[in-house]
Parts: sequence; C-alpha cells; structure tokens
Amino acid sequence: MPLHAVKVFVTPRRGILDPQGRTIESSLKSLGFKGVANVNVGKYITLEIDAPNAAAARGEARKMCAQLLANPVIEDFAFEVEGE
Repeated sequence: MPLHAVKVFVTPRRGILDPQGRTIESSLKSLGFKGVANVNVGKYITLEIDAPNAAAARGEARKMCAQLLANPVIEDFAFEVEGE
C-alpha cells in the first residue's frame, strides 16, 4: 500500500485558557507588535499512513487525532492528507 503524508494541526478550543499563547502575545506587544491578538499555541504533527487511498488515510488520521493526538475536551484538530 502507498504511504500518504498527513499534516495534523492541534489547537486549544476557543475559550480554553492558553497561558503560553498569552505569554507570547504579551511579549510580541512589548516588542512593538501592537496589532497582535488572540495568540494560541498548538501542535503541528507530521506522519505517514500506509493506506490503499487518501480516503482511507483520512479515516485513520481522524481516529488517531480523536484517540491520541488531540484531547477532545480542550483541543480542536484539523489535518491534511497529501494528494487530496
């Protein structure tokens, strides 16, 4: 089966406190970047999935995100499967 490259983006849900994001936002403002707001820090994960097609890889990626890569209580996730 072919390998399908997958990019996963995990971010805090809206309304969830993100202390790291707030620290970065404050630091950027202190450096003169006054137009910065709502900074969130997340995770970027790349992986390859051995699957017969992109649709099957997409299904596997969704399961991986829901079961391990993201905490569904406090994080949202999105992903891209190369070749779709």
